[in-house]
Amino acid sequence: MVNDSAVHSEADGFNLDDAIRKVPDFPKPGILFYDITSILANPDAFRYCIDSMLKLYGETEFDAVAAIEARGFVFAAPFCYRRNLPLLLVRKQGKLPGKTISCSYELEYGSAILEMHVEDIRPGARFLIIDDLIATGGTINATCDMIKRCGAVPVRAFSVVGLPFLNYEEKVKDVGIDTLIEYFGE
Repeated sequence: MVNDSAVHSEADGFNLDDAIRKVPDFPKPGILFYDITSILANPDAFRYCIDSMLKLYGETEFDAVAAIEARGFVFAAPFCYRRNLPLLLVRKQGKLPGKTISCSYELEYGSAILEMHVEDIRPGARFLIIDDLIATGGTINATCDMIKRCGAVPVRAFSVVGLPFLNYEEKVKDVGIDTLIEYFGE
């Protein structure tokens, strides 16, 4: 099991680590699950995350945001609202109606297929990808792949939590990754 050591910035006087629930042996034995739903139940923590995203990306030019199911939606929606950006959903296979593009990927504890609406991805558009947690980088890579196959450009990826001990930085090559807090294994 991984330990609970965290590295993050408390520059704004907020300790995000205190707001994240840690659940041992979920979804299977040996995994320490970092549950961000506790951030959503804490208005100060949620505000900190959204304000940090707005500060981090300032006036960075994006044409759209691709939000990964499902908790990525929650962080992306207020960001898109504040930045006046289109929000495109990245969902598990079979959840989107109409014409989709898909990509299979590996998780830290399994595999899955993601899809996006093809007609929502404008060729040449610059994308920010948003998820709640980045572990192995599989969902980010799959999202980058779909965006690129539609002729658009993945620019950056954002995640509230990063697990660098799972080596996502070595696996994700198409975009730079930004996190608010990182946890390191033993």
